[in-house]
Amino acid sequence: MVTLLITAVVLFILFAVGVYFWQKPSPDYSAKVLPPPLNPRGLFDEELSTAATETETLALMSQRREELIRAAGNGDRSVLVEAHQIGDPDLYKRVLDELVQVSDSDPKLLSLLSYISQNELPVNRSAAEAVLSSWRRAPDRGSTARALHFAALSDEAEIYRIAVEDALQMWREAKLGDVSTLELRALFDGEFWILSSRSRSSGAGFILKRTLDGARRELEAARASNDQLSSSPEPSSKEVEVTHE
Repeated sequence: MVTLLITAVVLFILFAVGVYFWQKPSPDYSAKVLPPPLNPRGLFDEELSTAATETETLALMSQRREELIRAAGNGDRSVLVEAHQIGDPDLYKRVLDELVQVSDSDPKLLSLLSYISQNELPVNRSAAEAVLSSWRRAPDRGSTARALHFAALSDEAEIYRIAVEDALQMWREAKLGDVSTLELRALFDGEFWILSSRSRSSGAGFILKRTLDGARRELEAARASNDQLSSSPEPSSKEVEVTHE
């Protein structure tokens, strides 16, 4: 009887414990789980992002290049400054070439040259050749100085040599009547030093130096001859009478 009673008590206790754990709510572990990253990244995501940014930048730069060239073709000189600031020599050359092409009259060309000088911009071959062509049509003191100056600014010894040879030929043909031999020689020598040392020491620079040496000798000989003629005393009236007799 006692055994029965003990067994019943034990069973009752076990039943009560089972009911307790069955009714107890299970713990919520969801709050302790970390959320997934907002922007999961792969191993090469950063490299792909950088490449995409560079591609986009290059596309924008290419678009801007075309815009500058197109604006220059419409005669907008202001884009020349931006093209120079970008630091791309090829872009600057194309923009300046377009501006030279649309400067199809002497007033337009002079306006472009003035803009280049005011902003201290580089001069390329096409601009220098345009100045020389304009000068050949109407050579005088001002256009001669301008032609030699811009030929030197191109930093091409060949272009400057052509300008010197043309000026010398015009002087021989008396087309530079308002330019003295001394003034012409000073122009030749002074503008020569605008050329960079690289250009002066090149093969074309060597030929230029020989051309300048010949020009100096010819101009000096002409000046000496003029001085001799001007310093020769005129024959007196008595000498003239004797000659007539």
